[in-house]
Amino acid sequence: MQLNALLKKLIAAAAGVLIAGAAHAAPSTVKLGLTTWIGYSPFYVADALDLYKKYDLKVKLQTFTDPAMLPSALAGGAVDGALMTYDQVVGAAGQGQNFKVVMPVDYSYGGDAVLADKSITKISQLKGKKVAYAPLSPSDFLLAYALKINGMSDKDIQPVNMTPEAVPAAMASAAVPAGVTYEPNVSQIIDAGKGKFHVIYSSREAPGIITDVLAFDVKRIGKDDKQITAMMRGYLDGLAYMKAKPAEAAKLIGKAIGVSDKEVLEQLKGVYNIPLAEMPKTYAKGKDTTSFFVSGEVINEILIKNGQIKKAASIPATLDDRYVKALLK
Repeated sequence: MQLNALLKKLIAAAAGVLIAGAAHAAPSTVKLGLTTWIGYSPFYVADALDLYKKYDLKVKLQTFTDPAMLPSALAGGAVDGALMTYDQVVGAAGQGQNFKVVMPVDYSYGGDAVLADKSITKISQLKGKKVAYAPLSPSDFLLAYALKINGMSDKDIQPVNMTPEAVPAAMASAAVPAGVTYEPNVSQIIDAGKGKFHVIYSSREAPGIITDVLAFDVKRIGKDDKQITAMMRGYLDGLAYMKAKPAEAAKLIGKAIGVSDKEVLEQLKGVYNIPLAEMPKTYAKGKDTTSFFVSGEVINEILIKNGQIKKAASIPATLDDRYVKALLK
């Protein structure tokens, strides 16, 4: 009897050690690929304050200078998830890659823009001119859409292949009279030019046409659900902190993207971060470009016309709203 009692104590003690060890086990780490973009501010805040910790998750932000590298990085497993624009998801689908949008993050609302020197005042005047932008990027798509509604295409301009971050220097040196990029590069061009450059078209004129999303390869859907949900919760907590303490949040964001807190507050006017309650609308069939179904059709049309994909991608196949629905519950 005494031996049995001793064995029970030993077993109980061992179990206690195992439970304690599990409780203090390192949280799982997820690599999130992204470019430097003001619309990702809730993620920068969540990273700075480690808001993922209470959800047993560690997120490592991996920044890419060229957004065109994100789809291949995600497909190849270099990153676990990615923040990219919806046109990139559709473009990837048209090329056989299967990414799922698990959460809409923000609408660009002026944060992406076509800029030019003062001699050019409208898109139609870009005809025959050199325009710097990154192919297969949000800048490419915004320009394609702007040209389309003006009865033009990239064949009417002289495209200059350039990363978004290189556009400010190229315009400042007069290497090109126009360029397409996003914040903080847009503000940099305007401020450094001291009246020499201005915006001739921006995402403010087509809200929802550029939507940033959190996407995962289909292979991770159903497998990494806990981590995906935890990351989304971190985003929502970061967004809540931004609303509750805008000044403090601006300092954290500024440190992450390399600008002042004052500049952060100004740049945030060019994006609209989507709260949880509004997310289902983006997944629903609608009448304006804030719906993935509407913007997706426009994206398909432009990508096919530009020869970037051969046939239209299935919009429903790129979407997965199960995580949003779960969080709403």
